Amino acid sequence: MNFDFHKSASEELSNAVNYYEECEPGLGNDFLEEVYAAIKRILAYPEAWTKFSSRTRRCLVHRFPFSIIYLVKENEIIIIAIAHSHQKPNYWKQRLSED
Repeated sequence: MNFDFHKSASEELSNAVNYYEECEPGLGNDFLEEVYAAIKRILAYPEAWTKFSSRTRRCLVHRFPFSIIYLVKENEIIIIAIAHSHQKPNYWKQRLSED
């Protein structure tokens, strides 16, 4: 199974990596590794994670207050958002209509 990022999710990931790197050198890389570890878990078991809406699921990122919001579309995982768990809930829902 393959995966792809919604354009805005890709930007969120980049922004978060940069933020953590500014906080502490190397922390941005740690965050990126945790996000990709979560993506590997999603790819291995796409239906295992919590349903978050009628079409999406959510996988928590270890060590950091972020979730990966995604949907399963045929043989592909579409990552809709790399969402901070304590900011703006449901802001990403508009992206589903762009899909």
